[in-house]
Amino acid sequence: MLDAEFKRWWDKSYDQLRSELSEMQNYEVQFDSKTYQVEVQLLESTDDYAHVIIGVADGSLPWSIFPLNADFVRNR
Repeated sequence: MLDAEFKRWWDKSYDQLRSELSEMQNYEVQFDSKTYQVEVQLLESTDDYAHVIIGVADGSLPWSIFPLNADFVRNR
């Protein structure tokens, strides 16, 4: 699930990321009859790049406290 969400956000342009992540995004996705919570946040944004982090959890402990996550930097 993390790989799918990572690709979804990775494919967006710098301008799309800055626009869509003006506020942290929290949403749920279904995969293999299971619900996952996803959080996407713009960690840092400059005129040159956007630094994005994505967290995915299935709601069970300890994953709800320490979700799997990945981050990337999108240059302008």
